[in-house]
Amino acid sequence: MPKTTLIVLAWNRWDLTERCLRTLQATDLGDAEVLVVDNGSTDETPYRLAELPWVRVLSLAENRGFVRGNNAGIAAADPASDIVLLNNDLVFTQRDWLPRLRACAAAADVGIVGCRLVFPDGRLLHAGTYILPDTMWGQQIGSLEKDVRQYTRDRDVEGIVFACAYIRHEVIERIGGLALDFESYFEDTDYCLRAREAGFRTVVCGGVTLVHDEHGSTQKDSKELMRIFQGSRDIFRRKWGTKLEGRYRREVLWQSILNFPSGYAMSCRELLRALEDEGVRVLYRYLYGPRTVFPVPEPEESHDYRLDVIRARRVPKRPGVAVVYGQGDCFRSNRGRYKVGFTMLEVDGFPADWVRQANAMDEVWVPSAFNRDGILRCGLRKPVHVIHLGVDPNYFHPGVAAWPNPAGEFVFLSLFEWGERKEPWLLLKAFNEEFSAREPVRLLCKIMNRDPQVKLKEEIRCLRLRESGGRISYLFNLEFAHYQLGALYRSADCFMAVSRGEGWDMPLMEAMACGLPAIATDWGAHQEFVHSGVAYPLPVRGVVPAVAKCPYYDGFSWADPDPDELRRLMRHVYENREEARARGQAAASEMAASWTWRHAARRIVERLDAIGA
Repeated sequence: MPKTTLIVLAWNRWDLTERCLRTLQATDLGDAEVLVVDNGSTDETPYRLAELPWVRVLSLAENRGFVRGNNAGIAAADPASDIVLLNNDLVFTQRDWLPRLRACAAAADVGIVGCRLVFPDGRLLHAGTYILPDTMWGQQIGSLEKDVRQYTRDRDVEGIVFACAYIRHEVIERIGGLALDFESYFEDTDYCLRAREAGFRTVVCGGVTLVHDEHGSTQKDSKELMRIFQGSRDIFRRKWGTKLEGRYRREVLWQSILNFPSGYAMSCRELLRALEDEGVRVLYRYLYGPRTVFPVPEPEESHDYRLDVIRARRVPKRPGVAVVYGQGDCFRSNRGRYKVGFTMLEVDGFPADWVRQANAMDEVWVPSAFNRDGILRCGLRKPVHVIHLGVDPNYFHPGVAAWPNPAGEFVFLSLFEWGERKEPWLLLKAFNEEFSAREPVRLLCKIMNRDPQVKLKEEIRCLRLRESGGRISYLFNLEFAHYQLGALYRSADCFMAVSRGEGWDMPLMEAMACGLPAIATDWGAHQEFVHSGVAYPLPVRGVVPAVAKCPYYDGFSWADPDPDELRRLMRHVYENREEARARGQAAASEMAASWTWRHAARRIVERLDAIGA
């Protein structure tokens, strides 16, 4: 085990330093040395540090700033020692934080390890960092989100903030200390990029969470801080701008929908982020407009920094490769020299107009073999490729925070939009008839209804559900931040995806990634990732004509789920909970291993490489 030196940089604010050291001392430090660099403090810090025999103190005559202060500590440490840089405004609430960081750094090619940081109020502050060459303005991953235990796995990242940074001595031997180009800001990302060029990975250890009272010891005024920040930003741009631009191997125009609470929009956001991570420079333009089938202007802000930067990029008049990701009757809007149409549908075929427009593309993408077979059967003559959609395992995994039913009931959960395709009547009646009100089991339905002509309460009353039957609760038109949905899934015991057809079904995949056993209609896109090893496929009695207000379904069919089998499966899951939990765990493993947005993006990159984007 390597020797480790913890360097705490302190400048005034003894209250913060005292709290940091007190909580640090209560953790498992093993034989690590604690070195406090007093960066020219003028308050009580110097003589209070002298009262702590377990701490070595390096006193500097004046405040040398963050970079030079930490470099002084590194120079004073044993050259064979790994270094852990620590801000004095940290609070240590996890006893095994250091052994976990050390274990994460044990891999031969790992050079720098950071951790999750949270604000004192419990919001997530940091799970790694990235910088886009468009703006050269660093961003902390997950910042300001409610902490629901997202980003808890170990992950490679572009950078970390050096409020807590475990640096192996091999890295220091190879590249030295922090770059003296910087007084403060950007020095941490600069160091991680230098380490990467030297062959070392930067990793966030998701199993460690520390509290960071950010900027707690900074006493400069805002104008002075901005002067330092902008100066460092200019230096960073000169050093790294060209290299960061060079990470893009391909470019694509993505025409779709971004800032709406719809399936296309949510999956579009995930695909754009994943493509950027895979080295694709993504340009974006809103697909719909006044002369389209969805004549609604797109909201200006996505409240996601990366997506807003992508949205602001200039699009050339004739981009090389353009993907229209949306309904097939909008393929004609494709602006690329090489045109790709990417669409999906819930029935067993595609409308004639969609197929005509698809035949004007160079190639077509669909998310499932079910859709591929359907569009070929309807007359597509162009190449068609299956591009699966995915799930984000940083937000959807079995370790996400959960709030189980306080009454101890077994909870079946279903999320759907009210309408014929989701067949809510089948689910509500089957549950109500299978269970009695005396049994500790509940069906929770999160229902969205965007049709003002539909009166949900009246429609539910018309079902004449039995008062003595299974207990059902409803969440009507209640919006959740997407990153918080994992906590909703984890608070249930089984997920229900009982519908007549799906273009994909992101909620089902997300619930399975969270480790929930799931009952899902065995038809259409579900058959890509639902099987008896990881879920409970719901048999269908066959297909029936698709009857709905949507004109795209005319002349096509969808599934007819078997109500008797639904009742049997619900009872089986309720009475065989260990088996159900085992399937849920198998589902979580399979989703993380094979069905992420990274997998989807890499499949798209394969196509772009073949096209020569």
